[in-house]
Amino acid sequence: MSTTVPELMTPGKGRGLLDVFRNRYLLRLLVDKEIQVRYRGTVLGLVWSYLKPAVQFFVYYIAMGIFLELEKGLENFAIYLFSGIVLMNLFGEIFGNASRSMTDNGGLLKKIYLPRQLFPVANLFVALVHFLPQLLILLIACLAAGWHPGPKQFLCMIAGFFIVAIFALGLGLIFATLNVFFRDAENFVDLILMVSTWASPVLYPFTMVQDKLPQWVYYIYFANPLTVAVELFHYGFWFASVELEQPRWHVADHLMTFWTPFALLVSVAAVLVGDRIFRRYEGNFAQEL
Repeated sequence: MSTTVPELMTPGKGRGLLDVFRNRYLLRLLVDKEIQVRYRGTVLGLVWSYLKPAVQFFVYYIAMGIFLELEKGLENFAIYLFSGIVLMNLFGEIFGNASRSMTDNGGLLKKIYLPRQLFPVANLFVALVHFLPQLLILLIACLAAGWHPGPKQFLCMIAGFFIVAIFALGLGLIFATLNVFFRDAENFVDLILMVSTWASPVLYPFTMVQDKLPQWVYYIYFANPLTVAVELFHYGFWFASVELEQPRWHVADHLMTFWTPFALLVSVAAVLVGDRIFRRYEGNFAQEL
């Protein structure tokens, strides 16, 4: 009578992101826990998901739209601005919280073993909970402005979302690992989040970079997946809500044919590299925390 010996694994190490799909029940529990902990003791609760981006929008709109008069050069500038803010808020929440997910849950990691990747991925789903109300407001504003999207616009919106979610998770895995061993990594995350909004066409049109800076800077600018994702959201939401005499002037060259596939490849590469680094060092997380 033969018996099958189960596959042995090194303690503290798993199969990376594959373990997340095999532990969906634990993932759901962690998402619920993160949401409850975040709003514990607050009066407004999930209302903050609406209030924070609303304040952020009005500050940027007054500064960029009214004071710098960008609204005069862009029809429906409010939609242009908010579509970029919504996407960058998603990036900031996934990346920022995923990078702190190991240190924030150090006590739990020391007590029991469960796939470590569950924590960054749980933060991704928590970010989606906050993203959806903002997306709903954006949709309502677009409909009020005469939004008329076609199949291409819907594909661009989906592509922009996946670029940001995948890219942010990949960076989150990398910096979650670094943050365990070097707590300075958290300060680098804050710097990246501070710069990211200005390094992508959220508050201004990409044509300003194209017109005022050398061409090689423009190419580096569009090599940033966040720039591509924001422009895809602009094309999906803002572009479909305005009437332009020369519409091609407001769409980056080769946005769909080259830059979008390139951004998707960079985002997937970030996740693969992040997962590999995370798996290599996760066995030492409990000792270092």
